Amino acid sequence: MSQIAINTSQNVNINFNIAGVGERMLAFIIDLLIRIAYVVIILYLFFNIFDLGYLLDGLDDWSIRAVYLILTFPIYIYPLVLESLMEGQTPGKKLMKIKVVKIDGYQASFADYMIRWVFRIVDVSFAGVVGLISMIVSKNNQRLGDIASGTAVISLKNNINISHTILENIHENYIPSFPQVIALSDNDMRIIKDNYTKALKVDDRQIISKLSDKIKSILKLEIDATKMTERQFINVIIKDYNYYTGKDN
Repeated sequence: MSQIAINTSQNVNINFNIAGVGERMLAFIIDLLIRIAYVVIILYLFFNIFDLGYLLDGLDDWSIRAVYLILTFPIYIYPLVLESLMEGQTPGKKLMKIKVVKIDGYQASFADYMIRWVFRIVDVSFAGVVGLISMIVSKNNQRLGDIASGTAVISLKNNINISHTILENIHENYIPSFPQVIALSDNDMRIIKDNYTKALKVDDRQIISKLSDKIKSILKLEIDATKMTERQFINVIIKDYNYYTGKDN
């Protein structure tokens, strides 16, 4: 699987796996099925449950089309609204564990999602062939909307065995607490984990305390000691670093 190196605002390079064309197509199909289900339900409610079909009687073709457009309008703005609300994901993307991100390391903005949405008109042309060709030939599997907005779709799946590295294994549903960890380097994390592991073996609380204070100082964090112990804090820092960097062995 190809990777993309994103340089963050803290000048830290983070490698992410690029979402495959197959993953993106499956996510698209899932979202398409959701939109189709919406249309079926809303038309059933309109004509059968609320029996409002009579409202179309006597209307000209353009007026009837306008009514249908209003009823089905949510399916057209579906990707734009949900990617904005779900920070680069739709239900389909979430199920496939992929996400839209900015290549420059910043969180994609509404304007970026808007550009992707507008270019979707071109990308889905000829049964989606235009977008498919663009993803196949582009460096980062980008469709035209991604290229125009400076975004890429990455995979959030972690299939890497990291038990013997500077990192830690985390659960798929792990939720990070400190995004500031991306300011640390691999060498920083190696020092943290080595010293923490040694301190745990001999129960050296002084080293653990100093290590915790140093991390908080570097990352400018203030932690309530009543809610998280120093050991819990260091454990979370190590796991968060793994979550945000996803380095290979």
